[in-house]
Amino acid sequence: MEKNKIESQYVFADTRPHYEMLDALRGVAALLVVWYHVFEGFAFAGGGAITTLNHGYLAVDFFFMLSGFVIAYAYDPRWRTTLNLKGFFVRRLVRLHPMVLLSAVIGAVTFSIQGGVQWNGTQVSTSALMLALLCTMFFIPAVPGSYAEVRGNGEMFPLNGPSWSLFFEYIGNIIYALVLRRLSNKVLTIVVVLLGAGLSLFAIADAASYTSIGVGWTLDGVNFGGGLLRMLFPFSMGMLLSRQFKPMKISGAFWKCTLMLVALMAVPYIPACAGVHLNGVYEMVCVIIVFPLIVKMGASAGVGNSNKLYHFLGGISYPLYIIHYPVMYLFYAWLIDEKRYTLAETWYVVVPMYVALVVAAHLLLKYYDEPIRRYLSRKWVK
Repeated sequence: MEKNKIESQYVFADTRPHYEMLDALRGVAALLVVWYHVFEGFAFAGGGAITTLNHGYLAVDFFFMLSGFVIAYAYDPRWRTTLNLKGFFVRRLVRLHPMVLLSAVIGAVTFSIQGGVQWNGTQVSTSALMLALLCTMFFIPAVPGSYAEVRGNGEMFPLNGPSWSLFFEYIGNIIYALVLRRLSNKVLTIVVVLLGAGLSLFAIADAASYTSIGVGWTLDGVNFGGGLLRMLFPFSMGMLLSRQFKPMKISGAFWKCTLMLVALMAVPYIPACAGVHLNGVYEMVCVIIVFPLIVKMGASAGVGNSNKLYHFLGGISYPLYIIHYPVMYLFYAWLIDEKRYTLAETWYVVVPMYVALVVAAHLLLKYYDEPIRRYLSRKWVK
């Protein structure tokens, strides 16, 4: 027990104390994403629209903002003393990539369980599957219609769709290390304003014609530029919040923040009115105004302020997000085969699946992710 405690501390020995409540809120958002994807499956199978947690995709924008806040907090003070570019990139790879590799393997396994066929029934060769696996492992995005795009629905990473957000997270880390960290607060504020204006125009004009800012998952159309903008604004906003952070006096912050996240994502899709894309307006209210408020509320609890719930939610947040979607592919295929389109018809599958994903995330954290990161930290991180 004592050895594991010491080793767990070593994994984070070169980092500052965590904002535990922010980690927990990341876990809440990950739980909401899984729930959103369950209902996405009902819509996909039935050819209709998502009817519950309609705005669950905004959890990704919340993740990006949390990432900017935490990275600025953890690394900004250290660049002139103990940190260089190589050290930063090694630390980020050790933190993120072990689960990326595992999720790619899980994606290949679930694709094979499905029969190794595209959604239209076309059989996929073993060589194409292996190429898709390697591309997912090394974050090489697949072009729609290419040999490695094995599912046939245009995803950058067809073995694990949500890997697209990690792809942009890596880009954000690179831009942070090369450019953003060097900016003064005044210049960073200007950058945040410009990026916010650009994202607002993109969303309110419905530039992707999705009726939402749910872009970034494919290389088709404006998705790459939209995904880059979708990452850069909340990431840089998180950085600015971290640099200028002053705690608020607030009680019950975790539960208030949780309720706010659930409420924001549960708001039904807002149809256009008089030619105005109101859903885009709502998205920008969430991302530009409410998410920064939630981050500030959560950070106001301070660092090192933890309990078992915060620790559990923070721990499962990343594993749950990165491994759940390969299981969703199996769930979607089952929905289509069984012609079932509602929670009432499928609760006996959905509930055990949801619980199993949470348990699997916890077990993978304890018996795969943390041990691998300890080993890599001993080898690579000074």
